[in-house]
Parts: sequence; C-alpha cells; structure tokens
Amino acid sequence: MQIEFQEWFGLSPLMLLYALLAIGVAAYIRGYSGFGFSALTVTSLALILPPSEVVPTAYMLEVAASIHMLPLVWRTINWKILRWLVFGAVMGTPLGITFLEEVPQEMMRLVISAIVLTASLLLWKNIRIRSSASWYSMLGVGFFSGVINGAAAIGGLPVILFFLSISAGSALSRASMVAYIFIIDLYAVFLPGSQQMISTELLGRTVLFLIPLLVGIYIGHRSFIKTTPESFRKFALSLLIVLSLAVIVRAVLV
Repeated sequence: MQIEFQEWFGLSPLMLLYALLAIGVAAYIRGYSGFGFSALTVTSLALILPPSEVVPTAYMLEVAASIHMLPLVWRTINWKILRWLVFGAVMGTPLGITFLEEVPQEMMRLVISAIVLTASLLLWKNIRIRSSASWYSMLGVGFFSGVINGAAAIGGLPVILFFLSISAGSALSRASMVAYIFIIDLYAVFLPGSQQMISTELLGRTVLFLIPLLVGIYIGHRSFIKTTPESFRKFALSLLIVLSLAVIVRAVLV
C-alpha cells in the first residue's frame, strides 16, 4: 500500500497526510486574508519536497484558489493599481524563474524573508512606508514581486505590504490581492521554465490537494465576513512576521 502511494503521489501516507493538513491551514488563511497561501505552502512542503516541485505546485493551487474566490471579490478590485502591479510582475517573473534554477533556494528565501520581516515590523509600529501609489512605485513593487514569485512563489508578500502602506481598505486590499495573485501565477504556470518542472506525478498530487484547498478557502472566507478592518490589518501583519521568522529560522538551522 505504501509503495502504491509513493508511486502515485511521490509521498508516503504519513507525508501525504501532513501535506493535506498544511494545504488546508494555508487555504483557510488564503480565504480569510486573500494572501499567504504560497508562503505557507512553500515553507511547509519544503520540509518534505524539493523546491523545484513545491513552487509549481504552489502556482497551480493559487490559480485554483483565485478562480474559486474571484466571483466573491470582483466588484471590489482596484484595477487602476492592479494594472501597474501586474505589468511589473510580468517583467520580473521570468527573471525569478531563472533564479529558481540557478540560485540556492535557502539563501534566496533568507534574504526575501529578512526584507519582508523588516517592513512588517515597521508597519506594525505604524512607521508607514510612505507611498503616493504613483505608477513607478507600483511598477517597481510589481517587478520585485514578480522576481520573488518566480524564484520562490511568495510574490504576494511585497504587494500586501504595499497595500497596507498606502492605507487601502481591507476589502479593497483583499480583493485586489486575489486578482493579482491569480494573474501572476497563471502567467508563471505557462512560462517555459515552469512547464519543464511540472511532471505527471506533480499534477496528480496537485489535483488531490484541491480537496483541502477548497474546504479551507470556504471556511476562511466565512470568517472574513465577520471581521473588522483593524483586526484584518493586525492579522495580515502578524502572518507576515510569523512566516518571515519561520523561513529565517529554518534557513539558519538547515
């Protein structure tokens, strides 16, 4: 039985159970906050799978999550901001995928997490990163997000920091994040560098992961409906800080 599991999914039954639970928790947070799924997924699944398999899985699950959530948030999306972020990400993602193949993953995640941690702590202390939401600042954030999304599938982190820094409302930030992640991850999936990393085994595993993904998102969305803007902001920043610290500690200990 264990041999069959490993032949179908490349994981033992215990590892598969761990992966399903990790995806379910990440999906709940995605349904509640509109972001964080890839960061949690990459961090947790990297303990049992190589980054070259974790990153494409995160791309495909993010696309599925966004398809499920987009109808719920469509009317709240800020398309004016989103178009510049996406344009920057389109330019940066191919560079990030090149990094995924050439640069050591732990070093890259360590640097990225240190940057996100610093920015999150500044925002927690209400030391705002002043931004007028000009086209060049949005383009720059999108480019940086695209690079780290292609390299480590955590491109949503700098974008949510951007939305928090310009004091966008919780509903607008969440809706725009859902649309942004959908577009950049769909783009990343179809880039040649990503397609070379997607195997039949990886596809089968990803289809199975859709079950906890959809359940977690539904429960998370129901929780968001009852929340307040301030509690959303605190949750978002707390999540960023915890994720960044987890990645840094793992990189130092490995």
